Amino acid sequence: MLQVLALALAALLATAATAFAAEDVGIITGSDKGTYYQFGLDVQKLVKDSGFNVTVHPSKGSIDNIFAVYQRPGVQLGIVQSDVLAFVAKVQSDPVLQRIAKKTKMVFPLYNEEVHILGRRGIADFDDLAGKRVAVGRDGSGTYLTARLLFKLAEVAPSEMVPIDTSEALAALKAGRVDAMFYVAGLPVRLLKEDVQASDNLALIPITSKSIVEFYPRAEIPGDTYAWQPTPVNTVAAKAVLVSFDFRRKDCDTVGRLAQQVSSRLDWLQKNGHPKWKAVDLNYPLRGWDQYDCVRKYLGKAPAVAAGQTGPRQGLNPVFEAIKGMLDE
Repeated sequence: MLQVLALALAALLATAATAFAAEDVGIITGSDKGTYYQFGLDVQKLVKDSGFNVTVHPSKGSIDNIFAVYQRPGVQLGIVQSDVLAFVAKVQSDPVLQRIAKKTKMVFPLYNEEVHILGRRGIADFDDLAGKRVAVGRDGSGTYLTARLLFKLAEVAPSEMVPIDTSEALAALKAGRVDAMFYVAGLPVRLLKEDVQASDNLALIPITSKSIVEFYPRAEIPGDTYAWQPTPVNTVAAKAVLVSFDFRRKDCDTVGRLAQQVSSRLDWLQKNGHPKWKAVDLNYPLRGWDQYDCVRKYLGKAPAVAAGQTGPRQGLNPVFEAIKGMLDE
């Protein structure tokens, strides 16, 4: 009898251990000095005692992230710019982008990322970038895609678009090797706050083009956001968005439960996390994107129509080359 009881107890403990085993979740973000990465770390801290083992992955940016969520093992979630999502969703000519759009689901909208264009004084507005040498962010970043889209929308042709990272771009701008640089990030941007001085004779370039503001929401960089920029500057913004692959089985519930933790404890994130959490509206209606049905289920909302799962693709990232090719047309 004692032996039977011991075996039953062991089985019960094994079942309990399995039931309470931490769920492994991967979130792909951005530079380890950027806001995306900090948001990932904040989520990691939030859920560490709630049955989740979250790994935060740095990356080159939004374009890499959307493909990693689609095909990279162990990465269920990613943070991307809304204009990257919109671009991928609207492309009908590339079958890879069509499949990615079909299998990418919005978990939550996050915060606005203002488009900062920093340039030499004397460049009055976006149209004046025609014929100039402009740093557009490194390949694979959301900044790169946004810059290319803005030029295409406004039909403005710089003499050269230089694909370098923001720190390198700022150094090149100060040295006169480029005339302006793009940086898409939620204000205040640490790089511009700490590494730009009034003596550098640089200024933020406004974006007012009707062709651009028809596609991007208007935004403003308030005066004195940066000590060297005393007046407000008109610009546009992209929304940072948390996305997931369209899982149909176990990971569907994992993502849903994690989203439930974020939603129910947003006040903790706003108090203890990155300052941009204070600007997060988890119910913001992001045009063209419905919330992932696995998330809606755990938030007590009506479920979306489910789609069958297809296996992740293998191989190299084709997203960047597809996007680059279409923007070069």
